[in-house]
Amino acid sequence: MMSRWQWVLTLFARKLWIRVSVMALIGVATAVAGIVFAPYVPDTWTIKIGAQAIDGILNVLASSMLSVTVFSMTTMVSAYGAATSNVTPRATRLLMEDNTSQNVLGTFIGSFLFSLVGIIALSTGLYGSEGRAILLVVTIGLIALIAITILRWIDYLARFGRLGETVARVEDATWDALRTRREHPHLGGRPMDDPPPPEARAVFGNTIGYVQYIDMAALQELAADGGLTIFVTAPPGVFADPARPVARVAGEMDDKGALAVAQAFTIGPERTFDQDPRFGLCVLSEIASRALSPAVNDPGTAIDVIGRAVRLLVRWNGCDGPEDDADVACEDVRVPAIAVDDMFDDVFAPIARDGAGTLEVQLRLQKALASLAVADAEVFGAAARRHSATALRRAEAALTLPEERDAVAALAAGIGAVRTAG
Repeated sequence: MMSRWQWVLTLFARKLWIRVSVMALIGVATAVAGIVFAPYVPDTWTIKIGAQAIDGILNVLASSMLSVTVFSMTTMVSAYGAATSNVTPRATRLLMEDNTSQNVLGTFIGSFLFSLVGIIALSTGLYGSEGRAILLVVTIGLIALIAITILRWIDYLARFGRLGETVARVEDATWDALRTRREHPHLGGRPMDDPPPPEARAVFGNTIGYVQYIDMAALQELAADGGLTIFVTAPPGVFADPARPVARVAGEMDDKGALAVAQAFTIGPERTFDQDPRFGLCVLSEIASRALSPAVNDPGTAIDVIGRAVRLLVRWNGCDGPEDDADVACEDVRVPAIAVDDMFDDVFAPIARDGAGTLEVQLRLQKALASLAVADAEVFGAAARRHSATALRRAEAALTLPEERDAVAALAAGIGAVRTAG
């Protein structure tokens, strides 16, 4: 599993200003490099490559890059707004952390600063004829990079922030979290087969919010040093408050140790995709619910989300996990595994509620639950039957035509047949 410093570094690297600042520094350093390496350029080169033409080129480049940067930034903000209003605000984070848009914006700003520094240096006479030659060669290479970036950016803008593309991003982020959790079902610790003993001390978080990350290595070190067993009761995604302890500790532990246990839990104001696969499923259900609202009335998107949820759950079930828990890094830390019932509640329950009166959504939902039950009756069967029965009751209360209710009921009966066959 990822250590705390790796997790913090990953979050830090996703910030837009970090990528842009790095590219800007590269642009400035490249412009200054012409002054440093000028003495190593032969005098004959400056005549052959026409280094005197650099002044006008840099002026054009600086003005155009400033305009392109403003346009790109405006487009990105518009895409964020479109995702917020048409998809869900929880998906906007994925757009803001998009590598392509950050690289493009960084390239444009870096090119602008390169041109600006070059113009200032030329105006003050810091470049000799040899420095001009270096600057011209670098500028030609930069123009080629800008041309490729703009062509890619034009193609990318046709999809950036659109509904289908954003839903696909949510699916990809959810799958990354599901795969990681499948590979480490207990976050590197032992399974919590039994509840914590009654005498175990409850440890509460240092603040109120969602658990975003658990430093399992720190918990194991505390447990090993003190001869403790730590039971994680608030895995990533759980809302920690004064009524919900983040952990329970079996063994002798003082207040200082309890504080150290609490500090191993990173708690923030909102959920994240990284260690919380259920959050991705919740975001998918939010997209479907918004599509089913009377203001939007887009059952096709809800049906698309149902299909993506089925694909995610089947892939999760088919993903190779550890054969046993013999080789774990945190022997003295107990962590509950993600429950299938919880995943079904996250993604299917809101769709069944908000799409109760839409026949095509109810039919697709029953088919999806049936396919999951067939895929693995032992893993998905009970949850699929429970949600099928609930969705059927909602449909019978909302659908007006008897033949529509009968169609949904016929599909729901098929899931019962899967149980009998299993």
